[in-house]
Amino acid sequence: SPDRAAPERAPRIYTRTGDSGFSSTFTGERRPKGDRIFQALGATDELSSAIGLAGEFSSEKGHTFVDQLHKVQCMLQDVGSNLATPLSSAREAHRKRTSFSEKPILELEQWIDSYSEQLPPLRAFILPSGGRSSAALHFSRAVCRRAERCVVPLVQAGEADPNVAKYLNRLSDYLFVLARYAAMKEGKEEKIYIKPEP
Repeated sequence: SPDRAAPERAPRIYTRTGDSGFSSTFTGERRPKGDRIFQALGATDELSSAIGLAGEFSSEKGHTFVDQLHKVQCMLQDVGSNLATPLSSAREAHRKRTSFSEKPILELEQWIDSYSEQLPPLRAFILPSGGRSSAALHFSRAVCRRAERCVVPLVQAGEADPNVAKYLNRLSDYLFVLARYAAMKEGKEEKIYIKPEP
């Protein structure tokens, strides 16, 4: 009947536009999927997924920093927007919409200082350990380092905002400190590096 609204169809998750091995940047530029921009975007997405997993483990243990991890995941969406907007093809409107400020970097530094003050001094190399929350945060830190390595060449080529690389650099420090903090709060032992006997 004309009175009855047609049911809305859910949009398809697949577009087929990438089947030929190319994908689009936010500026509309088509580049090969192996382009370093998409490498950086993929590493950033993987980082957000790793942090999401760490957040779930940490939530199960009642850690109060889980909200910070969620905020970090939101910031990584903004990191991705900046990376997907190569400055060589971006118009002023694109740049304004995807700019990345120094503010989240300063916030990470505040969080790092706050947790560091509560931790015992570091006297040996720490191995990823200290319970599931801590180990997942250490894993996130390693993924973060890889994402940073993917982003730095884009910054050096003038394709991405330098604050994006700084944010990832500071984020890996935050995740390291947070991993230690999680282990301490859970009463878990951090495994340390012991040099094997020759």
